[in-house]
Amino acid sequence: QVQLVESGGGSVQAGGSLRLSCKASGDPNEINYMAWFRQASGKWREGVATIYTGGGSIYYADSVKGRFTISLDDAESTAFLQMDSLKPEDSATYYCAAGTYAHGIPRENGVDYWGQGIQVTVSS
Repeated sequence: QVQLVESGGGSVQAGGSLRLSCKASGDPNEINYMAWFRQASGKWREGVATIYTGGGSIYYADSVKGRFTISLDDAESTAFLQMDSLKPEDSATYYCAAGTYAHGIPRENGVDYWGQGIQVTVSS
């Protein structure tokens, strides 16, 4: 089992920045990636960014490329999502996710573990 705890959400004006953190605990052998998903009100949950453990590949959704950066501190089992140049359409509940997957951003059914979610609000 793996537990994920997010922190760092909040409110910011458009153009601002926020940094999300996700601390994983439990058996590290059960996951080979950590990822961030988001779900805006009335919309489907979408994958935002994924990073594979052990210095593996990184993937971003087109909507956040060039603005968001995902990173992973393997020693601390903590993933980060640095969000810059935020837009109102980035407002959503952000979820940390983890599991085992081949490559790319997993589909929702490819996620084994979810965090509780954290709110990000970007005002215009």
